[in-house]
Amino acid sequence: MSVKSISVLGSTGSIGRQTLAVAGHAGISVSALSANRKTDMLEEQTRKFRPEYVAVYDEDAARDFKVRVADLDVKVGAGLEGLTEAATYEKSDCVVTAVSGAIGLKPTLAAIDCKKRIALANKETLVCAGDIVMKKASENGTEIVPVDSEHSAIFQCLMGRKKGELKKILLTGSGGPFRGKTRDELKDVSPEDAVRHPNWSMGPKISVDSATMMNKGLEFIEAMHLFSVTPDDITVVVHPQSVVHSMVELVDGTVIAQLGVPDMGLPIQLALTYPERVPSMFGRLDFYSLKDLTFEAPDYEKTPCLKLAIDCARRGGTAPCIMSAANEVAVWKFLRHEIGYNEIYDAAALAVEKIPASDDPDLDTILLADEAARSFVRENFSR
Repeated sequence: MSVKSISVLGSTGSIGRQTLAVAGHAGISVSALSANRKTDMLEEQTRKFRPEYVAVYDEDAARDFKVRVADLDVKVGAGLEGLTEAATYEKSDCVVTAVSGAIGLKPTLAAIDCKKRIALANKETLVCAGDIVMKKASENGTEIVPVDSEHSAIFQCLMGRKKGELKKILLTGSGGPFRGKTRDELKDVSPEDAVRHPNWSMGPKISVDSATMMNKGLEFIEAMHLFSVTPDDITVVVHPQSVVHSMVELVDGTVIAQLGVPDMGLPIQLALTYPERVPSMFGRLDFYSLKDLTFEAPDYEKTPCLKLAIDCARRGGTAPCIMSAANEVAVWKFLRHEIGYNEIYDAAALAVEKIPASDDPDLDTILLADEAARSFVRENFSR
């Protein structure tokens, strides 16, 4: 049933802000918020939505924030402990996991233990620890409803279907702003160019991931875990118009697609209201204005990040975690003009090559692999 109150982890990011807008429109209360250190925006959100609990991951920022909201009846937490308390806050029946990186893993697992619905927007949760997360969710009877537009589309296409009916997942991606460009043509690309996505309004990190198509690779790994399929059951399809958000092919050859305007608010709203659908504040798809819907195969030579991610998906163990963590650090270095665009792939690929991977990791092993990859890129890539 639709949720009544939510916790939003990463409320000052792009997904977090859109989640709060959806909650306000749908009349869903906000019990808890969390952010890293954007205390100005977090204070505005706290005064508007009046959560009972707010966590600020950065310890210094948390102390500053506590002073800022001293006039409000709100409890303020800090660090990973505070983030976990926000995720497990008693009055929330759904946790929107919109933080970036493996930092969201432990709070998400804690929320699963508390049987909260997980509106999953944190890719690293499944990329790094998909086997552990999905097993725990199954054991606890916890709902995981995807927020990514592609996984939401697949989720919707499979509603009411028996598991044996699925033949293949057709995972669509726009190809980003540099579709068709060679690595040589991209060597001098600026961060400002890379975040200029042709269709979607997203945060800087995910925008760069979309440009390199690493984002599609991460989604490939997520889809394996969310829908219990193998790498051979997923095909990436480049669809520049971003109207078809993904498709499924059934065993009889039928293909079912989910279409809509490219607005993240739609999958966010569904994650909060599922299995119900309610009127939204978003635009409608105008078929008369659509001139072309085109589809093509990815060019792995021009998108090596996508190929790397799929290779890591097949390898399994901690390889996807190492790749994802290395990529995250490399992307932020690129956004700060510390490395070049093509070095994002170089950093992730070298980390996967040099850091030993574990085949059947527990949570501690995964977190150690994550930190090893981050340290590797910090120490070996800079201008």
